[in-house]
Amino acid sequence: MPHPTDRTAAQGREDSTGGIWFTIAEAAAFIGGSPQTIYSWERRGHLTNPRRDERGRRIYSQHQIATAHRTTRQNTAAIRRVA
Repeated sequence: MPHPTDRTAAQGREDSTGGIWFTIAEAAAFIGGSPQTIYSWERRGHLTNPRRDERGRRIYSQHQIATAHRTTRQNTAAIRRVA
């Protein structure tokens, strides 16, 4: 099992319009986090309407991942200001 600090490059796949799509594992590598973070964003509703790849895995666009990441950071900052 790889060590949590061992990161692999995010490999996403590009569609015909130039958009990049990530599986959950690839999205985790893209943000430098763990797949559990992506699952958490799904449960909280930050990531919705995933596409499916040829193997049936959920895939999210780079824009969806970046938006969820930004929203999470903003929510965390707001909580720290209130506390």
